[in-house]
Amino acid sequence: MNENMSENIREKMRAVVIKQYGNNDVVNCIVIDRPEVGDDEVLVKVHAAGVNPVDWKIRDGAGERMGMTFPIHLGSELSGTIVKLGHGVTSLKQGDAVYGIVKSGAFADYAVVKAADMVIKPAQLDFIHAAAVPLASLTAWQAMFDLAKLASGQRLLITGGSGGVGSMAIQLAKAAGAHVTAMASGRNEEFIRSLGADAFIDYTAQPFEQVVRDMTQDMDVVFDTVGGDTFKRALSTLKKGGFLVTSVAFPKDEGLQHGVDVARVQCKPDSGQLESISQLLEAGKLKTHIETVLPLSKIKEAFELSRSGRTRGKIVLSLDV
Repeated sequence: MNENMSENIREKMRAVVIKQYGNNDVVNCIVIDRPEVGDDEVLVKVHAAGVNPVDWKIRDGAGERMGMTFPIHLGSELSGTIVKLGHGVTSLKQGDAVYGIVKSGAFADYAVVKAADMVIKPAQLDFIHAAAVPLASLTAWQAMFDLAKLASGQRLLITGGSGGVGSMAIQLAKAAGAHVTAMASGRNEEFIRSLGADAFIDYTAQPFEQVVRDMTQDMDVVFDTVGGDTFKRALSTLKKGGFLVTSVAFPKDEGLQHGVDVARVQCKPDSGQLESISQLLEAGKLKTHIETVLPLSKIKEAFELSRSGRTRGKIVLSLDV
């Protein structure tokens, strides 16, 4: 074969791609050319990728609001090994085991990522557990600490404590010295308490806002990961001047009548924060919890499971099977 011809042959890889919005019928795992790495980027051999609600929400149509254009490569967090460095990258080296957030394309054998968005994977975490960390932990961190300014000694309510974000939020808040009340269905009480929550509310047994009112104090901060009616009802659990931050609802002026502040967190890559989270993982103050591990070919099943809202911890795709 001619040498020039061989150079033009790109290696192939699997990738989950949509070319229109819709249900799982628009989701396809296809074979495409492996991407080329650009300046300040790294090419990562993906070993595992976390599945998050944002992934199937993009499929449903949220990608348009986010400014995405077709074809859209799905997947927002990964763990893997660096196989190639782009020009100007000095913070990482070939062979490094890394993890972090990507704008798109984590559900693939290889992903091109901004080097500044990746950090070294904690040594004691395998790739599966590492892939469950970045998006959930950074969402919780940025919601509670950056926006709500949660501080030691304050009282926090987490409306969905058993999911990927909620389970991380409980542990991060406890590490920061907050008093944590977490909501979930009764079957998750033992799990919630094992994460360190000080109090548990079974939202299926009685109105959660009444349970909070029966407590000695209203909440300083609410972190809402459920949305809908739960988001609105949670406003009444806050003391005057409190702060509700949501990862799912789209607030307007709901906080005015309650005398509280309301904001929506939009998670963004932050290597400094992820390094701090790595330190908590290494110190044993933060643990990952995996609901199930599926192969890339089961992406549609993973979306259905995520959409059910009944997972305990994270769903992770293994790219090594």
